[in-house]
Amino acid sequence: MTITLDKITKKIPGKTLFEDVTTTFNKGKRYGLTGPNGSGKSTLIKIITGTEEPSSGKVILPERVGILRQNIEDFHNERVIDVVVQGNKRLWDAMQERDALYEKEIDDEVGMRLGELEGIVAEEDGYSAETNAEILLKGMGIPAEYNDRKMGTIPNDMQFKVLLCQALFGDPQALLLDEPTNHLDLEAISWLENFLFNYKGVLIVTSHDRHFLNSVTTDIADIDYETIIVYPGNYDSMVDTKSAVRERSEQDAKSKEKKIAQLKDFVAKFGAGTRASQVQSRLKEIDRLQPQEQKKSNIARPYIRFIPAEKSAGKIVMKIEDLCKGYDGHEVIKHFSAEIDKGDKIGVIGPNGLGKSTLLKMLAGALAPDQGKVQFGHQVIISYFPQDHHDIIDKSGAATAYDWLREARKGVYDQDIRSSMGKMLFSGDDAFKPLKTLSGGETARLILAYMMLQEHNVLILDEPNNHLDLESVSALTWGLNEYKETVIVACHDRTLIDTVATKIIAFEPNGQLRFFPGPYSEYLIRFGNK
Repeated sequence: MTITLDKITKKIPGKTLFEDVTTTFNKGKRYGLTGPNGSGKSTLIKIITGTEEPSSGKVILPERVGILRQNIEDFHNERVIDVVVQGNKRLWDAMQERDALYEKEIDDEVGMRLGELEGIVAEEDGYSAETNAEILLKGMGIPAEYNDRKMGTIPNDMQFKVLLCQALFGDPQALLLDEPTNHLDLEAISWLENFLFNYKGVLIVTSHDRHFLNSVTTDIADIDYETIIVYPGNYDSMVDTKSAVRERSEQDAKSKEKKIAQLKDFVAKFGAGTRASQVQSRLKEIDRLQPQEQKKSNIARPYIRFIPAEKSAGKIVMKIEDLCKGYDGHEVIKHFSAEIDKGDKIGVIGPNGLGKSTLLKMLAGALAPDQGKVQFGHQVIISYFPQDHHDIIDKSGAATAYDWLREARKGVYDQDIRSSMGKMLFSGDDAFKPLKTLSGGETARLILAYMMLQEHNVLILDEPNNHLDLESVSALTWGLNEYKETVIVACHDRTLIDTVATKIIAFEPNGQLRFFPGPYSEYLIRFGNK
């Protein structure tokens, strides 16, 4: 079965996302849908699922489509296992009607209908539904004791995992997954990669996780130039192909400019002479070589460079001594000790909910420990990126992005503020957007602009890539890798961790907090995590 887009156009005020797009996504192919924030990836997914109308055109879908939904509040009072089974609508509807009929007095008509419903349940493998749902939940790292609980009683990140299991349930002919890795830890991402790698239907997935896209996809459907261009291969292959095409286009343009200049020289020299026919021929050639008006690429990569303070930190940046922290009687950080040296690049990894953010807050001085201490070294200056952007940005007022940055970095020249914002793609009037209108990605970029203006010799970042597109994550990875001082970063993006981290702090499922003096690849070999 295939997914077909037939002359799809989508226009929003002041912008065309894509125009007259016709393409087919084929069975057995796994397509990564790419493009920068605002290019229309999520909009296209909504159009395909029918939750948003295109400006024109139509979508043709197979019968059974698995969709990653984001509306966790609609399932607040539903049992976890039931939410997963609802991924197969035909089965769920049949089971609900069957159970309701069994509450009634059984006559011939009801009996006939029950027979039909039992047939549907059998066709859809309904007698193994709960077992199959449990397998998905276990693979996603959801504790078995949650299976019979109401959705609203389990943590938010677990609820999103349940909705991902719902999308995968029931052997759908097509899967539409919009940022499925957003709420997943490294272990769950690895499990999902394996599941999708063996999936036989047609997959369309968006993700800001480069490693995930490279591992899963067979093709990339890239939204650019107001259309969708399908490239064979994974994300890195697409980037290489696109870069080569762009370079050839630029070389062709330069060659044409040079040729036009030569022809214009000839026309200027002989235009009034006796070589009129040759002049006319060259004027026609100039017209032919003139560049045609083309749709512009929407690719824009920020420039992220963190410049350390003139005051360099001493050899030892932090001494962490017997650190403990708990909430409501539950100990999250247990007697953790470590020493962080100048120039260390530390990746903080582990399943969600085990205390990564708590640890980073204590290392940044934003949270006091219950026991133990963090002793900062000589001349340490910390810049901190919190996972919850609201910790440093209050969006309730009427302030603009520029206002907030100027207030946060008093004493900095206006041109430096505008330069930092420009590097983070806040050009022109975008710099004066009200804070309350900023998307998650824009807010993250504003905080990074703030950090680039700060003095620091230690960077602490908690899930900085959560709302950034692939171009921004690549720029951030480069910026952290180039930084010559100390970095502590928690994230689930393996490309970033592999590229940047030279040491690992690992929150392991058994509750142990391990400091490993080597890169992530060596940690995996040593301790066998996947």
